[in-house]
Amino acid sequence: MFLHVGGDHIVSAKDIIAIMDIEKTTISNDTRNFLKVSEEEGFTVTVAVNEMPKSFIVVQDKHRSKVILSPISTNTLLKRYKIQNRKNIAIM
Repeated sequence: MFLHVGGDHIVSAKDIIAIMDIEKTTISNDTRNFLKVSEEEGFTVTVAVNEMPKSFIVVQDKHRSKVILSPISTNTLLKRYKIQNRKNIAIM
């Protein structure tokens, strides 16, 4: 199954490591540093350049991790995931 994360981007549900709320998680210095390093190292993909990201999704892409900045809220992503996969997933 696949999850639409914004723009014309989809990810395989089995590759999702975490779905994080930007506003809630960037309070932490660790999260801000993680996102900064991810961008500097070229692991960050912004799916909607003209929209503010509401969430970020960490996925395993082949043998490395990738961070996807999405304009879609974590709640909407969770609903889409549950509809397609009928499994529970934690949102942070």
